[in-house]
Amino acid sequence: MIRRTKIVATVGPACDSEAMLKTLIEAGVNVFRLNFSHGTAEHHQAVGQRIRKLAAEVGSNVATLVDLQGPKIRIAQFKEGEATLHTGEPFVLDAAMDETAGDEHAVGLAYKELPNDCAAGDTLLLNDGLIELTVERVDGPAVHCRVVQGGVLSDKKGVNRKGGGLTAKALTDKDKEDIVTAAGMDVDYVALSFPRDASDVKEARELYRKAGGQGGIVAKIERAEAVADDATLDNIILVSDGVMVARGDLAVEIGDAELVGVQKHITWRARQLNRFVITATQMMESMINNPQPTRAEISDVANAVLDGTDAVMLSAETATGQFPEATVQAMHRIIMGAERSYQMRDQWKQDDHMPTLIDESIATAAMFVANRLEGVKAIIAMTETGATPMMMSRIRSGLPIFAFTPHAACQRRLAVYRGIKTVNFDSASVSPGEVNQQVIDMLMEQGVVEKGDKVILTKGDYVNVNGGTNTLKIVEIGGVIH
Repeated sequence: MIRRTKIVATVGPACDSEAMLKTLIEAGVNVFRLNFSHGTAEHHQAVGQRIRKLAAEVGSNVATLVDLQGPKIRIAQFKEGEATLHTGEPFVLDAAMDETAGDEHAVGLAYKELPNDCAAGDTLLLNDGLIELTVERVDGPAVHCRVVQGGVLSDKKGVNRKGGGLTAKALTDKDKEDIVTAAGMDVDYVALSFPRDASDVKEARELYRKAGGQGGIVAKIERAEAVADDATLDNIILVSDGVMVARGDLAVEIGDAELVGVQKHITWRARQLNRFVITATQMMESMINNPQPTRAEISDVANAVLDGTDAVMLSAETATGQFPEATVQAMHRIIMGAERSYQMRDQWKQDDHMPTLIDESIATAAMFVANRLEGVKAIIAMTETGATPMMMSRIRSGLPIFAFTPHAACQRRLAVYRGIKTVNFDSASVSPGEVNQQVIDMLMEQGVVEKGDKVILTKGDYVNVNGGTNTLKIVEIGGVIH
């Protein structure tokens, strides 16, 4: 059984050596996330080159994803590095205060626009919601609050307004510089932090293309505004190549009780609109310090898999955790267990989506036949751009999709899509009459299929059409293949 759901691992001090990166690739990592909130451009460039080199050595198509920092919506610093806020006591967030002079009564702001973005009655959440403040009044640069939920607050922790509404732009000057760096690194994806609407994503893509970047854009869904209504969410999804459910900030802004439903809705809409989705944040967080996940984490990962996510992401677990290899191995096991359960269900799930394009119709028909016809063991998609196997992967199935393509960039980009395994193959170098037999022989050599099995094969009719998938064949191994 081939694992269908992909694993994204964040690179950091715990795993950026050649030895550990190679270990994680062999353990099953499909995408490496380079977090540009930390480290220098030079370091990220070196790590990116290291990943490409090691992936080639292992023979694995591993993608790289640059995650932009986004706006610093944070408090400033405390004299002692931290302070204890007591429930019921007043506390001031002061944009005019010295940025290193914070104490138990007040702290400065790295985000100077906060006084303009909130009003009396607003709820402010600090440190991922662990500290809760109610705004009593705004006096010039000072936001006077009452502590609703106290605790220890340390330097540079994040600030969220419950319900959203902070005006910080998605792209900072640093992000714009980092986009140029990402383009120069030839990464496969760039993730945009805190987009409010489709225009933010479009701006990022324009800057990325202007810098020469050819990879995809991933929109991180982490603002309340992004999920305020279906039109806004759908528009963000449609102008992106994929989305990330960034559950940390999203949960803080919309409330914990709403997160599960919203996560499922984002996943469903992304699949409906032919985009991939990554589920992220605290998926295996206990494994930062422990060699085994909790039962709650096992359920969390498994439920994301059952919901149809394309990939699950590890953050600090691999970046700074004590057990990066064990964490990836554990996630692999959990995914496999969930997928075994999943495959016992009714496999044909189209969700009433009606194809409008020829290649989408072929992809839909291929998956319908594959899921209904007895004896089908694999789907083969001959592709130049990856579009057809991508659309196939949107339809639920327990069968592997093999994308045969000669293009390395296409192979890497498909690494994040659920159920797709890429194979390096140049159909132009083979006579038309031999192509089908060769790809089937390759799968037989890998032990994927054997005599008597059936495969579904899609490709373009190169005689009459210049590109574009328009042909579907059902082939029985051992019979006449042409």
